[in-house]
Amino acid sequence: MLYYFLSLALSAALAFVFLTAGRTKLTKSMDDLAAAGLGWVKDTSPAIVRLIAVLEILGAAGVLLAPAAVQFLNWDWALGFGVAAAAGLALTMVVGGIMHIVRKELKHTWKIILGLLVISIVDALLIAQIS
Repeated sequence: MLYYFLSLALSAALAFVFLTAGRTKLTKSMDDLAAAGLGWVKDTSPAIVRLIAVLEILGAAGVLLAPAAVQFLNWDWALGFGVAAAAGLALTMVVGGIMHIVRKELKHTWKIILGLLVISIVDALLIAQIS
């Protein structure tokens, strides 16, 4: 039960961050995103930006809904989806970090990237412990 509550806290934080980021990327224009500090969108296809947004939203939903399905509906098979969602969010941060290294922007973004990467990995491990 302890793993469930720890995971719930981390999942809620991840979901908030990634739902907000995904919603912003999905609903704002590329010019608005660039003006908000996401300069990389100018060098990226709008379809890729929207795909990243959808993946962030799906990852956020997965880290919340899968553990809830296990806990409240006894759907033990859903556990893998929660682990995959958290791992996918971690992978998103790895790819984002690589992109910022290539663009020579890592000095401005490394703290948030590293923080979300660590939280995503820890959350994946905690979700895997829920039974």
